[in-house]
Amino acid sequence: MIPELVVAIVIGAGLFGTGIYGALSQTNLVMIMMGIELILAAALVNLVAFWRYLHPDAMEAQMFVLIVMTVMAVEMAVGFGVAIARFRSRGSVEMEEAQELKG
Repeated sequence: MIPELVVAIVIGAGLFGTGIYGALSQTNLVMIMMGIELILAAALVNLVAFWRYLHPDAMEAQMFVLIVMTVMAVEMAVGFGVAIARFRSRGSVEMEEAQELKG
C-alpha cells in the first residue's frame, strides 16, 4: 500500500473510533450529534483517500463528498433545532431525561 493512503486510513479510523465513542458514551444530545458528525467525517476522509489513490481521474467521489457534506449540515441543523426546542420546553438536552420521546 502507498504510505500516504495508510496515513489517511489511520486518520479515518481514529476519527471513526472517536465518533463511535462519543456517540455511545454521551447523554447530551449535542455531544451525540458531534459524535455522529465525526463518524461521517471519517467516512469522507476514507472516501477521498481511496478515490485519490485508486481512481484519480473519476469525479463521482467529489460529488458524493459534496452530497454527504450537505447531509451533515442538514443533520446538524435539524438536530440543533430539536435540541433547542427540547431545551426551551424542558430545560435540558440530556437524553436520559427524554423518556417521553419513545414511541
